Amino acid sequence: MVTINATREVSAPLDRVWEIVSAVDDEPNYWRGLNSVSNINKNGNVIEREVTVGFRNSKGYQKVVLNPKKSIEITMTKGPMIGTKITILSQSSDNKTKIDVSWNVEKWNVPFLARNIVQNQIKESTKEALNKIAAEVE
Repeated sequence: MVTINATREVSAPLDRVWEIVSAVDDEPNYWRGLNSVSNINKNGNVIEREVTVGFRNSKGYQKVVLNPKKSIEITMTKGPMIGTKITILSQSSDNKTKIDVSWNVEKWNVPFLARNIVQNQIKESTKEALNKIAAEVE
């Protein structure tokens, strides 16, 4: 299993950060490599969706669970990666919010030689997404 972690503190209240990160249909605006999102089913705070990722436009399936103002849990069930991406929000002061993103990739459906490249791209795109979110809320 491969684990990738990133953290960013932003100068914005938790409610404002939650507005941005919980708008999961807009994730392609923040996450490089996530080309499109198409919801299959929504039931309360649970969304099943198909995503198109990467330069090869690979299809993947995900289950998204929104835990209001706390976390977003994405389980990747089919596609180039199988695993989870969890985003956790925590209020660090009156006007600051900490965003923690943790990827746990259990299975790669990418060629062995490309895994390091993909892993590095995930690290960089996660940092980039956190910077874009910060720019949006600050």
